[in-house]
Amino acid sequence: MKRYLQKFLLFTLLAALLIGCARPQENEGSPVPNQEYYIENKGSDTIVNLALAWAERYQTVRPEVSISVTGGGSGTGIAALINGTVDIANASRQISPEELAAASQGGQEPVEFVIARDAIAVVINPSNPVDQLTLQQISDIYSGKINNWSEVGGEDRPIVRLSRETNSGTHVYFLEEVLRLGDENNDTLFSRDTLLLPSSEGIGSEVRDNPNALGYDGLGYVTEDMKMVAVARDENSPYYLPSIETVNSGDYPVARDLYMYTATTPDGVVEEYLNWILASEAQQIVAELGFVPVSASDASGSN
Repeated sequence: MKRYLQKFLLFTLLAALLIGCARPQENEGSPVPNQEYYIENKGSDTIVNLALAWAERYQTVRPEVSISVTGGGSGTGIAALINGTVDIANASRQISPEELAAASQGGQEPVEFVIARDAIAVVINPSNPVDQLTLQQISDIYSGKINNWSEVGGEDRPIVRLSRETNSGTHVYFLEEVLRLGDENNDTLFSRDTLLLPSSEGIGSEVRDNPNALGYDGLGYVTEDMKMVAVARDENSPYYLPSIETVNSGDYPVARDLYMYTATTPDGVVEEYLNWILASEAQQIVAELGFVPVSASDASGSN
């Protein structure tokens, strides 16, 4: 028993010496593998392609940062932010008072960042001869007061109304600023026969296939095989097609800011990523994808 105890003590002493010899090497600056960071980013389908392009480019800047990007709509992204399941919510509309109240109940103070601007293009099939519409005409079409293309200078064909689903920030913006013409006291609603589609791609596909269709979509999603309609504020105003130039000049009447929200003032890798998004490299991608770039002063975070 005594001999066994001596061997045990000798083994313990040798193990302690080996550990003691190893520790100084770690403390002397031996390389530590890069820590990997994750950013969860979710929300607006208008922004999703832009957010994916940013995430892909940022991987070349900070390879240790992985960014997960998913769509689902502005409301879905903001709900996930309030629930604490994402780091950044994308939205094509501002966060609502009800959403702010829900966030506040959870101890959050959401911070808003304007990360780009967008024009909402009114789109039709290329075979449709209509070239221009006023905001009032578009409102009357979508509310069901106008039902035939012949009523706005087109052929005798029924108008097929296309819209994004109600959880879409684009849907909310279009309802408030086009159907209701920016009037808070206006309670106009979409006609009940309006087809609600789940994505921007769905709007484009239907417009390309249906000569009677009328839709609306973010400028970045308009392709060459879709026709954009020039829009005027009223019948006495000039008509403009959406573009970076007409949005920046304020001439195109259906333009909006695009947002990212964090639950509180961001720090660490999330703050670094947002700073990069607002810098020139990322804003160049904004223009490449058909959106309108913003300056850092336009986009500074606010509660």
